[in-house]
Amino acid sequence: MFEFKLPDLGEGIAEGEILKWHVAAGQAIAEDAPLLDVETDKAAVTIPAPRGGRVAVLHGKAGDVVNVGAVVAVIDDGLAGEAAPAAARAAGVPPAPAAAREATPAATQPSPAPAGSPDRRRPVPAAPATRRLARELGVDIDQVPASGPAGRVTPDDVRRFHAGDRAAAIPVAGGAAAAAVAAMPPGHVAAKAIRDDQAFAEFAAHAAATIPFLELEPLPDFSRDGPVEIEPLRSIRRKVARKMVTSMALVPHVAHMDDADVTEWEEFRKRQKEARRDDPGIGNLTLLSFVIKAVTAGLRAAPAFNTSLDPFKEEIVYKKYYNIGFAADTGRGLVVPVIRDTDRKSIREISAEIAAKAALAREGKLPAEDMRGGTFTITNVGPLGGTAMLPTINYPEAAILGMGKVQEKPVVRNGQIVIRKILPLTLAFDHRLADGADAARFVGELIKQLADPNLLLLEA
Repeated sequence: MFEFKLPDLGEGIAEGEILKWHVAAGQAIAEDAPLLDVETDKAAVTIPAPRGGRVAVLHGKAGDVVNVGAVVAVIDDGLAGEAAPAAARAAGVPPAPAAAREATPAATQPSPAPAGSPDRRRPVPAAPATRRLARELGVDIDQVPASGPAGRVTPDDVRRFHAGDRAAAIPVAGGAAAAAVAAMPPGHVAAKAIRDDQAFAEFAAHAAATIPFLELEPLPDFSRDGPVEIEPLRSIRRKVARKMVTSMALVPHVAHMDDADVTEWEEFRKRQKEARRDDPGIGNLTLLSFVIKAVTAGLRAAPAFNTSLDPFKEEIVYKKYYNIGFAADTGRGLVVPVIRDTDRKSIREISAEIAAKAALAREGKLPAEDMRGGTFTITNVGPLGGTAMLPTINYPEAAILGMGKVQEKPVVRNGQIVIRKILPLTLAFDHRLADGADAARFVGELIKQLADPNLLLLEA
């Protein structure tokens, strides 16, 4: 019997939602054949069977959320350990013959973990910085009790463990709330433990004591006023929620707004499309690709917007590379594909990447690697008709640019009223890292680049 555990799905991914099983219990499956589809907070992936055999047990159904390292399937591969897994026995799958068990060397049998200790065979969800801190402090991160969302080990968990408080639980109020949190299985966030009125009251009191003027109230029962439908907050949508709350809670947002005249750009695009009808790449020359190139030039002139702030070390990290992300609406939630090294790519190359990665994102097939390492993000609501927006910074980046809808508007040029194509821009930035004057200069340079496509061609 082989217990197949949900494998590591990428750095920082601690859980996944089962979308579909490709087999049923009792069916035969070949090695590397599709076993199940799992959706993480980044993308949907198909996981193959690591071994061939007969499927004995499937853990979970479509819609269930499982942790990385949890057993999701038991496959009867013709081999046997010391005993068949309990789940397989419960399902009526007989243990392998004794001769087969004796043929398996004892050295290959997994030794059970001591009672109450973490299972070392299970990957521990933790950020790279947290793992580095554990190494620096000489802490075995596998032994650290986790308090973060989805069973993630946080830097504070490592510090508490290093200080000797190895029994420390999630730092919330005592009483019913603390007991509920302590009883939670790994992979559940603290809010899920707040079920009854007493627990919620204690949790709210603790939050109010921590943050002045914060008052939490439970949601009313909306079903008393009419029919409702309940949908679990999962996968990409839950990741977006966490990112937005983190950003708005930690970052002092400031917004700078201005308009860019993109009339010349539109005329340039039309001329190129007409002159190169047989060139399929010209059709992909979107406004976003020009904006990405203009933003890259602006970041070189204003490096404060290509940084991240480490609030614990009180250090500013200046990034000497330019990886620009763009928000993509997938229908299941917002993802941010990243175009790497935009300072070394032409506008045509950037356009091709935008088209390819946006298509993969809509299909749920964008690799997690293509959503990591961004230094600045652009979000564009213009195609949907939005005239302006106040975007939320993609933490831990320093700024985000919001694009509205291009509209024809009357403007004054050389004392004359003329009709021009105007693009509304909003730069939301971290006021800890930059000031209003910095934002005005950055957006001003951006407007100048967009007004003259020839300047952007020089950037290529």
